[in-house]
Amino acid sequence: MPDTQPIERHSHNPLVRYFRILGPGLVTGASDDDPSGIATYAVAGAVLGFGMLWTAPATLPLMAAVQLICARIGLVTGRGLAGAIRGRYPRPFLYTACLLLLVANVFNIAADLAGMSDAAQMLTGVPSLLSIPVFGAVILLATVYLSYPRFARYLKWLTAVLLAYVLAAFLAGPDWRHVALATFTPHFAWNTTYITTLVGVLGTTISPYLFFWQASHEVEQEKAQGRRTLAQRRGATVHELADARLDVVTGMFFSNVAMFFIMLATAVTLHPTGRTEIETARQAAEALRPLAGDLAYVLFALGLIGTGLLAVPVLAGSASFAVAEVFGWRSGLDLTPRRGRRFYLVFAGAVAAGMVLNLAGTNPMRMLFLCAVLNGLLAPPLLLLVMLVSRNRAIMGEHANGPWLNGLGWTATAVMSLAALAFFATAW
Repeated sequence: MPDTQPIERHSHNPLVRYFRILGPGLVTGASDDDPSGIATYAVAGAVLGFGMLWTAPATLPLMAAVQLICARIGLVTGRGLAGAIRGRYPRPFLYTACLLLLVANVFNIAADLAGMSDAAQMLTGVPSLLSIPVFGAVILLATVYLSYPRFARYLKWLTAVLLAYVLAAFLAGPDWRHVALATFTPHFAWNTTYITTLVGVLGTTISPYLFFWQASHEVEQEKAQGRRTLAQRRGATVHELADARLDVVTGMFFSNVAMFFIMLATAVTLHPTGRTEIETARQAAEALRPLAGDLAYVLFALGLIGTGLLAVPVLAGSASFAVAEVFGWRSGLDLTPRRGRRFYLVFAGAVAAGMVLNLAGTNPMRMLFLCAVLNGLLAPPLLLLVMLVSRNRAIMGEHANGPWLNGLGWTATAVMSLAALAFFATAW
């Protein structure tokens, strides 16, 4: 169980204070680079070369704004996103949002488990049908019977393996002038391949499950500090909102740095050689060969498995929080199995459904990419709900969105909506 003593987050030493406040935002940022994200960025670099590099700096302010809006909803209302919607908007809105989230999350869990098992098979030769249940069981047991914050505290360091892409990109020796031009000059192409890849990149960057997780995780953080009742959690101080802003921006920044260098490394190593079809984890790992040689497979597998172990509980947890808040059940990763029976049943059901979906035998890397596309298509209506809640003064009071958050949040909603429309226009 998490420590229920309040955490002293302020210090005269700015560096000490900075590391103390890192929490939900950093974990959310690490979870954003899940196996689906890694695979999608690798496909983007391999297929389009430098063509998607501009999305890393372009999406950073948008995703940071969206996640900060969600964090503020959790801090101010003392509830998760579904709980904030409940009672203020028609029930069909809430049920639709919950259904969309469940569909996206179960498919995402299935894809992440498939990617993890593909990576494990690359290293050990153990068939996916054996490793998927093992990964699912480990995630369930660790989340239900251990403290997820403690679990995540160690796993997030395993995701540091993704920094290997930074070194691999430098060692591959790209034309940095060309890289800079592609990074700060958006390039568009009206064809199915480009638009589908763009929707996938946007969908795995501004992901629906992270909206719900961010708000709920802020609430969990407050519970861990001893604020057990809604009355104790409701409202937020200027310091708490400032801390949340720094935490979220830090998490999103490192998430997008990893995103940029995964695309760059694959663009430099795979695209020029014509290896644009990534069907296996082994093919995706080739981007790390300039850095690690044959150890590239080990590094890639560790990164994929580590991010999966961190992200799958977030996916299942965000679904559990949403369903529990819809029906007014007890919720929280600090609950015992007895007290949180229905919450954990939803959690276990989401993981189990993801494992069952893998019986379809879909190619793991293709499944990871298609999952990102699905997230991109389902994000717009959920973003609309987030924006309606965050600007509603009856819910947020004086902490309703200001001009900057409103502008960036609506821009993110518009961008995701236009990308989804473009997908359907080019697909038909």
